Amino acid sequence: MNEVSVVVEAQPATESLRRRQSFLPRLEHWVREPLLHFLLLGVVLFAAYAYMQRGRGGVESSKQIALSLDDLRTMDMYFESQWHRQPTPAEFQAMVEDKVREEVLYREALAMGLDKDDTIVKRRMAQKMQFLAEDVAAAHEPSTAELKAWFEKNSNKFALPSRYSFRHLYFSPDKRGKNAQDDAAEALAKISSQPEDSKLAASLADQFMFQDYYGDRAPDALAKEFGPQFVVALEKLKPGSWQGPIESGYGWHLVYVDTVIPGRIPAFEEMEPDVRTAWLGEQKKQAWQKAYTEMRAKYTVLLPAPPEKGAVQTPGPPPKKQVPAPSGEGPL
Repeated sequence: MNEVSVVVEAQPATESLRRRQSFLPRLEHWVREPLLHFLLLGVVLFAAYAYMQRGRGGVESSKQIALSLDDLRTMDMYFESQWHRQPTPAEFQAMVEDKVREEVLYREALAMGLDKDDTIVKRRMAQKMQFLAEDVAAAHEPSTAELKAWFEKNSNKFALPSRYSFRHLYFSPDKRGKNAQDDAAEALAKISSQPEDSKLAASLADQFMFQDYYGDRAPDALAKEFGPQFVVALEKLKPGSWQGPIESGYGWHLVYVDTVIPGRIPAFEEMEPDVRTAWLGEQKKQAWQKAYTEMRAKYTVLLPAPPEKGAVQTPGPPPKKQVPAPSGEGPL
């Protein structure tokens, strides 16, 4: 009985060992299989991505408002520039909360679609696109040789205008009426040989509301004060004597031109900073135009068809005529 029982119990153990020995080679084969490695790696990456999407502390990243150290420094510097002191902890916390409030309202507005069909938002976004396109040009630093070559082609843009220094006598139409021009001509005959600071000349004219003497003035500045026609006449006068009369927006004038500094084109070295600024402005303009042309080419603009030539609009029904009601009755 004992020998039989031993044999019977040994059979299951032997079978289990045989199964284990046949499974191990298969397991080793699967462990070495590249497809299994790929699947396991995918599972790990998916789990890591899902964890990261949850954000810090189990909060979704879309619900996080992360302020960087640079953001905090900027707020601190802004406060100091405004108030010339460091903010208190309470003031700094209020600035942080203002920043958070702005971001919260911005995100909620986007979620509600408030940015759609908003002219101001569209204009701001279009402006930022233009700034981005222009920044490409600003990233290039021109060499001196490059600026010189550009200056030679565009030197007229930097031409310095003529400058005038003169004294004038004013004859007011408000005081003299239609005789203002004739009075000025008569005064010129008396003082034509008089010096610039002649007391006789001053005694013949009316008081001017601004200056009697203008020194080293450009035509543009004089045109704003006296009018373009005055400047055109002034440019024809020769220095060293009383001349006129010439008309301005105020009345009539006799003018003694003291000095004239002719206009000229300056040397590159005099204008290099201005040349660089003008060059950069042109590069930005060209970069923007190129970028817009490329973007514009992606779109087709659909406009409503014009009305057909000769088409007659169908008139509406004619207005009903009011028929007078018989005496004592209401309108029909």
